[in-house]
Amino acid sequence: MSPNIGFQDSLRPVLPSVVGCKDYHDERRLLERVDRIMRGSGLEAKFLGLSREQFEAGERVQAGGRALERYLRHSARALRCTVLMRLVGGSYREMSVRLAHSPLYRWFCACEDFEVIKVPGKSTLNDYAHWLDAGKMEEVLDALTRAVGDQEQARQIGLENELDLVAAWVDSTCLEANVHFPTDWVLLRDGVRTILCCVETIRRHGLRKRMPEPAGFQSAINALAMAMSAAGRKPGSKKVRKKVLRAMKKLCRVVEQHGRRYREALDKDWRKTDLRRPQAEVILRRLDNVLAQLPAARSQAHDRIIGERAVPNAEKILSLYEEDIHVVVRGKASAEVEFGNSLFIAETTAGYIFDHHLSQEASPGDAQWLRERYPLMQQKTGGRLCGVTTDRGFESKRNRQYLEELEHFNGLCPRQPDELRRRLAKDDVFAAAQRRRAQTESRIGILKNAFLDGRPRAKGFAHRQLQVAWAILAHNLWVLARQPWTEDQIEALPAAA
Repeated sequence: MSPNIGFQDSLRPVLPSVVGCKDYHDERRLLERVDRIMRGSGLEAKFLGLSREQFEAGERVQAGGRALERYLRHSARALRCTVLMRLVGGSYREMSVRLAHSPLYRWFCACEDFEVIKVPGKSTLNDYAHWLDAGKMEEVLDALTRAVGDQEQARQIGLENELDLVAAWVDSTCLEANVHFPTDWVLLRDGVRTILCCVETIRRHGLRKRMPEPAGFQSAINALAMAMSAAGRKPGSKKVRKKVLRAMKKLCRVVEQHGRRYREALDKDWRKTDLRRPQAEVILRRLDNVLAQLPAARSQAHDRIIGERAVPNAEKILSLYEEDIHVVVRGKASAEVEFGNSLFIAETTAGYIFDHHLSQEASPGDAQWLRERYPLMQQKTGGRLCGVTTDRGFESKRNRQYLEELEHFNGLCPRQPDELRRRLAKDDVFAAAQRRRAQTESRIGILKNAFLDGRPRAKGFAHRQLQVAWAILAHNLWVLARQPWTEDQIEALPAAA
């Protein structure tokens, strides 16, 4: 029992003995080690402490001790269920089913497993994933870093060695947003579809205004979208695209007028429907969001397709639903341009990510970003950081001077090929650090594809930021659980195995 939790831990039943499946034993060993790290490092106690502060800061503080105890039980389950979901992947629905099936997963998540098995449903798991905000999750991550970076505490957990925080490998990437490719006419189609969906919802709940059936407008915009796509880039397609866009703009104006009429009617006469006011507010917000941007999207499409004028990236509407995403020019073979937010990653020699930052604004550039994050990186390592290795995007004269003033190792890859060859030939430490840098590229791939499921489906920057924090927490626990341990926890399998 943890003294800071405020209630006794749920009794955990003994896990059944499984014979003949090595993969099960590997997963069980991994989860047992993660469980030990979470308890021994104080990570779980830190999470519960922050949850308790959140509870006491809310209006529910008057509810009494039983309400607090129940809240903290859910807090512990929120931590474990979300970490497990990041480790094994899948959707909330799939995770709920797995918990119902697996005694091992129920043991790890401290779910009730006696006469009646109770597991959280998909909606509860979604609530668990948003239990704390991104700022509080940063505190949880920093608490884990401090614990495993301390020799005595790392040994108490069971790790053979504390985390080496002397050197850092840094890189950046683009965390793509879950949006359509921002083609101008696709924005118009999306806007029309959203307005029509809201209108159909309002009509279904009992509030109707005279207009043609929304399904007819839906068919019309779909036909125009297919015609625009079919025009392609073949000879004479420019005239066809302009003609189709004019028809799309005309249809958009008609749908926009109907959307505004239904918006005003719902705001004024929502009592005539079977909707509650909060439900009506959700529909009103969706309509307001699209109606406010559709004229600008129409103008942008006109400028680019009919006027053939370039629109600066800073002024482009990339999505009607995500306002905090940017054009990120990566120059990669698979994606010359990506649309999302820039993500900064700093890892240790062992692959532990001790610092990260998802930028809400457009990236300031890798070189400037490193100067901004380096003091925070030193703080998170307790002043032990003594050098950094990066690719050539982070190299600059100011960064070289900055590291020289601190008397820290300069592993910045030079931009000039001749200088790079010279350093590789004369500096064995630099050459080894640059060879190790290839692992950082793989680390980003593991984080994005395995722990973030490729492209995060979270809506809104705050939710994407929180999802990144959970993914890094699960990743770091996974990395630590695979490090050498003082006590060999590999249990001998039964002879029949």
